[in-house]
Amino acid sequence: MACDLILVLDAPSPREILPALRQLQGSVRWVKIGLEMYTACGPDCVREVADLGFKVFLDLKLHDIPNTVAKAVESAAKLPIGMLTLHTCGGREMMQWAAKARAQHAPDLLLLGVTVLTSFSAAGLAETGVIDPPEQQVVRLGRLAKESGVTGLVCSPLEIASLRAALPADVTLVTPGIRPRDAKADDQSRVMTPGEAARTGANYIVVGRPIFKAPDPAAAARAILAELAAATGTQA
Repeated sequence: MACDLILVLDAPSPREILPALRQLQGSVRWVKIGLEMYTACGPDCVREVADLGFKVFLDLKLHDIPNTVAKAVESAAKLPIGMLTLHTCGGREMMQWAAKARAQHAPDLLLLGVTVLTSFSAAGLAETGVIDPPEQQVVRLGRLAKESGVTGLVCSPLEIASLRAALPADVTLVTPGIRPRDAKADDQSRVMTPGEAARTGANYIVVGRPIFKAPDPAAAARAILAELAAATGTQA
């Protein structure tokens, strides 16, 4: 099974990282726009990045009452995006409404359910009232998401194997918390190398700082892509 790289755009504006983005054109296909950039620039940043030839993963982690989330999915569907996130802890009804809106307005959009944030440790999760360890909570939320019509999940790489065992093979798994072997963990608690995540069953890995903080971001990205190809036996 092939595994692809999603580059995190950790910046307030595409213009601040434009030189690096131009270096990465032609090698990296997917980029992730999160709350920092979207809050600063709004939908225009999505269009700017898409115009550079990248596929856009819009990571807004929608979480609200069902009607509001459905309307947000409808609005996001007008943008040039290929992936969009919501929080699975919003519950069955919220996810069902979101899945219905996706089917009506953007059938090719991959709607991804965020399970347990990779910054959470077991102790941090317990402080929120969830006594089960992260792995059990991820599987519980993953099953609920699949039942609700959400066909992709965001999870820590340490939960990939459990989700693959519990869910149908067609569920797409996107895994942040990826760090090359010589990179710092930063604020991630549950991490894995790119090759390990690919071999375990990830469809996409999400990497940001290890690429953008590298002396040569393009070379760092190529090294990760080569590692993914070697791990899955596919062509880089």
